[in-house]
Amino acid sequence: MYTETRPWLKNYPSGVPANIDPEQYENLNQFFEECFKKYKNNIAFECMGQTMTYGELDKKSLAFGAYLRSRGLQPGDKVALMMPNLLQYPIAVVGTLRAGLIVVNTNPLYTPREMLHQFEDSDAKAILILENFAANLETILQNTSIKTIITTSIGEMLSPVKGFIVNAVVRHVKKMVPKYKLPNVVSFSTALSEGKKFTITPFPNKLDDVIMLQYTGGTTGVSKGAMLTNRNLVANMLQVKSIMDTRLKEGNEIALSPLPMYHIFAFTVNVLAMTALGAKTVLVTNARDIGSVIKEFKNHKITLMTGLNTLFNALLNNPEFSNIDFSSLKATVSGGMALQRPVAERWEALTGCRISEGYGMTESSPVVSVDSIDGTAILGTIGLPVPSTDIRIVKDDGTIAEVNEVGELQVRGPQVMKGYYQKPEETAKTIVDGWLCTGDMATIDENAYLRIVDRKKDMIIVSGFNVYPNEIEDLVVSHDKVLEAAAVGIPDPKSTEAVKLFVVKKDESLTKEEIMAFCKQNLTGYKMPKEVEFRDSLPKTNVGKILRRELKNS
Repeated sequence: MYTETRPWLKNYPSGVPANIDPEQYENLNQFFEECFKKYKNNIAFECMGQTMTYGELDKKSLAFGAYLRSRGLQPGDKVALMMPNLLQYPIAVVGTLRAGLIVVNTNPLYTPREMLHQFEDSDAKAILILENFAANLETILQNTSIKTIITTSIGEMLSPVKGFIVNAVVRHVKKMVPKYKLPNVVSFSTALSEGKKFTITPFPNKLDDVIMLQYTGGTTGVSKGAMLTNRNLVANMLQVKSIMDTRLKEGNEIALSPLPMYHIFAFTVNVLAMTALGAKTVLVTNARDIGSVIKEFKNHKITLMTGLNTLFNALLNNPEFSNIDFSSLKATVSGGMALQRPVAERWEALTGCRISEGYGMTESSPVVSVDSIDGTAILGTIGLPVPSTDIRIVKDDGTIAEVNEVGELQVRGPQVMKGYYQKPEETAKTIVDGWLCTGDMATIDENAYLRIVDRKKDMIIVSGFNVYPNEIEDLVVSHDKVLEAAAVGIPDPKSTEAVKLFVVKKDESLTKEEIMAFCKQNLTGYKMPKEVEFRDSLPKTNVGKILRRELKNS
């Protein structure tokens, strides 16, 4: 058993502290203001060729926040932000926080039913929404508390000519903006221009005040609002920055952000940690358009990229990607889902940059652990816990697991949420005696490196044996003719459950017999798939995580 206190500290890269000080800033706003002065003339964000400096972000965010307050919103009121990666997002998120309002990040791909759940649950009073999704808001608006509505367009923050062209294509050629009718709507530009006439009156803003409701993905049930505080977000920013500092330099980095910033992984890494470094973050509005990701790689000397397994896999399978000069790439960080070994190996072989896998949850702001970004990352692990973080592996009987024994990963640290909004019973089940129960099965090895085995809820029980989908998927995608794979449990009268495999072909000649023969060669009997089904694609979340539950129910 690992009885030593934080045994991972001895394996920390040089320069990474054992602890960070979550009280280094009084609140997140103080952090932003410090960075805006320090990096005033640095480019903060670029989107579709349009840039914005930290100084401009400072002024525009103050105007946006002042506009919200001028509409009668009071500190503590909730503001929903619903858009993909656009320059409007950092302005709006920082402005909302600077006005003392609580951010409710909302996935723009939500259906009206999902929107209604989130807006009712959070009691949102205002919304900034991309016009493409405004028709969905119209259908549910009367059942919400939303009174202040600001709309924006994809081209609104671009140059006048480019903005006009982009909006014309989106609205009239691609017809991506359904007709809608909403009351008392103002445009984002109007809100900024009106906001300049007002100032934000001071308000109490303590470390333990909730400043964001970050909704869980809902992949394992009803989506819940994780209450994230100033302390949570300041702490996780400092924890991530302490790892980044080993390889990256202030004011010198260009980060690529293909993952949506309304997702907590991209928010903490690409908005907070990159701001702390004074980096330029290049936004990709639609990462499903692989060509647009490749284009940004060609246009910039990218030094850091954040992504997840399905995105890396898609890039590697695009012939154009192999023609890029990757000499500037210092770090690639993976999160959101398990990184598959074949994908990681191909990425390093092509780019010369080893992927560092991290682990986190919405409930932990999100980063719990991450592997080193200095090129020494150990493939197959999620690295070491970040500073000021305790972890333990707990077996089903409540005892602490031995080295390399499987159990539930539990976490304690300043980044762990305050709880679920208006759900004390759910909070009590998830945070027990100060420990966040992640629901992820993990091991810790003799060098204190963590490995995620699988989600507890995704585990398949075959004749009393535990079968972990990640292991099967990792194997199957190593087959030359397989593009993607997902394994789920299906009812079986003989063995309780059996393994069913869903496969997307890379080579049309692939047969079920080939898959079964490959599995038989590499898997013990009880792990063998009983059924194989070919699909053209696999269902995924907005950030590209494969939805096993949807496959299981299909």
